[in-house]
Amino acid sequence: MLQKQNMTRVHLLLLFLVLAAGIATGLALFSSASNIIGLFKTATAGLFLPLLLSLIATFLLDPLVTFIERGEISRTASIFIVYLLVAVLLTLAVSWLNPHWQEMWNSLRSDLPRYTSKLIAFVREAQSNLQDRFPYLETHDLTARARTFVEQILAQILVETPKSALRLGSLLILVPLFSFFFLRDGNRIIRCCVGISPNRYFEMAHDLSYLVSHQLAHFIRGRILEAVIVGTVVGIGLSFTDIRYAPILGVFAGITNLVPYVGPIIGMIPGILIALVDLGMGGQFWWIVIVYILIAQIIIDNFILIPILISRVSNLHPLWVILAIIMGGKLSGVLGMIIGVPVASIIKIAILEIRHYRSAFALPEATQEPDRLH
Repeated sequence: MLQKQNMTRVHLLLLFLVLAAGIATGLALFSSASNIIGLFKTATAGLFLPLLLSLIATFLLDPLVTFIERGEISRTASIFIVYLLVAVLLTLAVSWLNPHWQEMWNSLRSDLPRYTSKLIAFVREAQSNLQDRFPYLETHDLTARARTFVEQILAQILVETPKSALRLGSLLILVPLFSFFFLRDGNRIIRCCVGISPNRYFEMAHDLSYLVSHQLAHFIRGRILEAVIVGTVVGIGLSFTDIRYAPILGVFAGITNLVPYVGPIIGMIPGILIALVDLGMGGQFWWIVIVYILIAQIIIDNFILIPILISRVSNLHPLWVILAIIMGGKLSGVLGMIIGVPVASIIKIAILEIRHYRSAFALPEATQEPDRLH
């Protein structure tokens, strides 16, 4: 009996030591993993945007590089030719547009206080009207909130402009460099990544990589072309009125159009506010509203561009699109809202492709299990 009690104590002691060692090992691994992840995030903090822009540039330039390469020119030489063409076009565009854009941007910065004061006055008048109809709104000072919001935006614009210039300088170096290697060695990189997969999953990994790259290429080209067309339509439509800063408003509408659902609404707010302040609620104001909503969004974007360029590629339910935008915005702000939809589309492709292969090709364990039963 005493021997059994001693054995039980020994077993309990061994069990305690094993659990303590396991917990200590787990905590050590978790601490090391956290440190490694923290170091990895610190080392790659400034590389996400250059890599993303490099991938976009790669998908946009790859058809032209492939076309030039067909003329018995090496891949590297084709890339340099495309880079030279892009550099020449950008230099001509900047030399032609820079004086006009510089003057327009300086004028806009000087006019911002006037627009903000008009906006605050409009909010104050709307608040007084609402408080007359709904007395319980007297405790909410919408004017102070609007003033604080506008001041924060102006401060952020003034502070972020020099930082954006520095970031632009680094992007002008990193993006062409990364894009060059992606254009030259992209297929080799994909083959190396696919070759790591086990033999039984090699075909699935190969097809999945092809589908994902094909999907991303068409989606990015479609979205960029959609943004350019919408921005051009808005800029041309606004130029028929006396509104100021029509080119800037067109560019802003095209960029914000990259964010589904939310972007077009944000893109039309500055133009409508400027028209309301400078032009009043006359015929030109309603024409500007028609340009933004009816012509650019409903006719051009929803009826023409999205069915042709986007719907066949994304093929996502609107609910999943909204969820992808919200989660992307929570993770990476505006950039996350833009890339949320293609990431969700890639996840959908991966799930469908894995499901297809699991149903089409029986795994060895699944085929051997019935034999064991017999």
